Amino acid sequence: MKNVQISYDLFMKIFKYCYFEMYEYEEEIKQELEKKLNKMTMRECYTNYKTALTEQERETARKKYLNEKGIYSDFRW
Repeated sequence: MKNVQISYDLFMKIFKYCYFEMYEYEEEIKQELEKKLNKMTMRECYTNYKTALTEQERETARKKYLNEKGIYSDFRW
């Protein structure tokens, strides 16, 4: 099982949300967790691109990474 690190501030917001029922943090928590998930997804795409075994897998992973990153096909090599 992998570990995921979050900032101290996000941890405290989640803690306050769960234990003290401070629901005003809900939107901030959702936004920060979504940003974290996007970063994790991008990292996974990049890792797949760099560690692919065959050239075809590497090219497929590279295209997926660039699509996720939002780089237009005109700007690619």
